Amino acid sequence: METIDLLISNASELLTLENTAPKKGAELDRLEKIVAGAVAVDEGRIVEVGPSDRLESRYRGRESIDAAGQVVLPGFVDPHTHPVFGATREREFDMRLRGKSYIEITAAGGGIFSSVRSLRETATSDLKALLRQRLDRFIALGTTTIEAKSGYGLNLDDELRSLEIIAAMNAEHRLDLVPTFLGAHQMPEEYEARREEYIRKLTEEIMPAIRERNLAEYCDIFCEEGVYEIEESRRVMSAAKALGFGLRFHADELAPIGGAELAAELGAASADHLVMVSDAGIEAMAREGVAPVILPGTVFSLNLPQKPRVREMIEKGLPVALATDFNPGTSFVQSMPAVISIACCSLRMTVAEAINAATVNAAWSLGRGRQIGSLQPGYQADIVVLDCPSHLFLGYRVGWNPVKLVVKNGCVVYRRPETAIG
Repeated sequence: METIDLLISNASELLTLENTAPKKGAELDRLEKIVAGAVAVDEGRIVEVGPSDRLESRYRGRESIDAAGQVVLPGFVDPHTHPVFGATREREFDMRLRGKSYIEITAAGGGIFSSVRSLRETATSDLKALLRQRLDRFIALGTTTIEAKSGYGLNLDDELRSLEIIAAMNAEHRLDLVPTFLGAHQMPEEYEARREEYIRKLTEEIMPAIRERNLAEYCDIFCEEGVYEIEESRRVMSAAKALGFGLRFHADELAPIGGAELAAELGAASADHLVMVSDAGIEAMAREGVAPVILPGTVFSLNLPQKPRVREMIEKGLPVALATDFNPGTSFVQSMPAVISIACCSLRMTVAEAINAATVNAAWSLGRGRQIGSLQPGYQADIVVLDCPSHLFLGYRVGWNPVKLVVKNGCVVYRRPETAIG
């Protein structure tokens, strides 16, 4: 009998979600599942998955976990977050409830501008402490990898500072962070009357400095009416591509201006939001293999009258992924289980589709589909144990945290206190 670091066994359902590519169409609704399943882990990697009786006869774990009556699945992957910020913006939430639109709040000095002012005024040590708390919370909610954007600095020093904080926490914290530069999150207030000057500064000074320091894997832009129009977005993102950044787009959230089409034209990894995406945009993404990253928490929080056309995207063969869009203004949501529930109840995704979109496809959208998002031999041992007997509870039960235990790189990094209620 082989001794290994960790053996999790007797799961009512072990969701392996095995794959060799992003899941599309009918495949997105399939869950590779082992009843009474087990997973063997050693040196941070998955050694084997299979029936418990087989693995228990082959392996002895230095640590053994009995997952009877529970669901075991890969750690959630969140491919769109804005975790580096100073103050929260709950007052703006109340303004929206009283009838103010996102555009009106921004015009009044709120929105992203508010977070920019706050970040610039907050000490680096305080920003780092806040980020650490948020990363701890992600882990407790079952998320083991996030994409982490800058974008509340909007100048060279504060964008570098934000990305350096992300890099520092990536080295220190158990959670894995995929860094994305979002210097084109909004036109800075001080440059609103001289947009061309900021775009030149962005493409000729800030982006090269970030690339030289290797602080970001991806570059993102808020391609939206009144923010960065199509031609501005084309210039910025073409420059980012020439510098070697992978591309991600905030696209067609508030108006169908062609952001999805541009993302496809430039070979972006993802186009995110897509509430107002056009038929042509869906066709272009399908043709070029752009992952649509859907943000149900944002649609819910903003109470948008229109919802992203997820069913059409699935039927067209797009590899739909889900994310929280965690940010202080429009989606103060860190829970992927909550996002899965909203996607099922509001966007008509099946529970299986939503789980695959929050694990397998989210991992592929970040270029990590051969490392995380599945429980397969050789994959990183990022594993979540849920305190429920069936995966269907992720859609069925709303407003809870089902996470009982989290394994990251083969180590148990979170256990729910026995006195806690899920």
